[in-house]
Amino acid sequence: MSKITIRDVAKQCNVSVSTVSRAINNHPEINQRTRNIILKKIKELGYTPNSNARNLKRLETNTIAVLIKGIGNLFFQPMFKVLENEITKNGYSFLLYKVEEQDNEIDVALKLSQDIKPKGIIFLGGCFMDEDKKILEEIGIPFVVTAIVSKNMSIKNSACVGVDDFLESKKMVNYLLSLGHKKIAIIGSRYDDASIGMLRVNGYKQALTENNISIDENLIFTTTKNEDPYTFEYGYKTIDILLDKKLDFSAIYCVSDAIAIGVLKRLREKGIKSPRDYSVVGFDGLEINDYLNPTITTIKQPVENMALTACNVLFNIISGKPYKKVVTFEGELFVGQTTDKR
Repeated sequence: MSKITIRDVAKQCNVSVSTVSRAINNHPEINQRTRNIILKKIKELGYTPNSNARNLKRLETNTIAVLIKGIGNLFFQPMFKVLENEITKNGYSFLLYKVEEQDNEIDVALKLSQDIKPKGIIFLGGCFMDEDKKILEEIGIPFVVTAIVSKNMSIKNSACVGVDDFLESKKMVNYLLSLGHKKIAIIGSRYDDASIGMLRVNGYKQALTENNISIDENLIFTTTKNEDPYTFEYGYKTIDILLDKKLDFSAIYCVSDAIAIGVLKRLREKGIKSPRDYSVVGFDGLEINDYLNPTITTIKQPVENMALTACNVLFNIISGKPYKKVVTFEGELFVGQTTDKR
């Protein structure tokens, strides 16, 4: 059974997430009757805020917290050193905080803001829907979302830094189409991923549509499990499921390099070669790709520049200096050894 979140409480009480948050914190705008209903439901459901956050109360408030969901994701690892160096160099304490896969990063940020009141927050990735905006505004702490670009960043004292995953995904699919691949399978993330996984799948669909190729939903694979999909293991086991369906396709688009690495390992074990049998592509441009044979065709993201920019934008917000709400980097199409003409 998945962990109860603040969203579950809000849904059960037929109120907004921000109302639940205010009830928990005894906000004067919440009347006692509503508060009692919410607190009763919290008890019934067994909802508790993220337990790790409660252990952070003794930290100094001159802290910049970096929240990461999917700490095992190799894409984020080159960012850690850049973030820590820049944050400490500018006189702040650095806190790297892992958000569990079943937890919601907004819930964690809200609890963190109440416990230690950091100077700022950097989200590495994440899923931010319209309903989250009120909660993020309620946090009242400057923040930057990194590795995903939202063109509707209307919240005060906030910004986002990253590539345009939708457009970069289109770029990758258009490259496969230019090689003559018309039947392209895609291994995405979770079915409910409203973040980069969704943007990359949507970019895939748009590229096909613009080239007058019908979308075959059977070739779009996502998981319903509560697991981290940006891993070798996910790609390794998912390709078996895809091949067992005996569908007609000539290329496999993995929405991350980690997935592609797992896919290629399993294909080799089954005697299937890339690109001879299937062209395989990834996304992210992981450093490990330089040491792989064959190297993976991918979209390289300038991760270190993104991390550095995220810090500088956050410092500007904190100090009241002008800043760009949206900073978009361009990805680089790296043609490796896993793609060939159809």
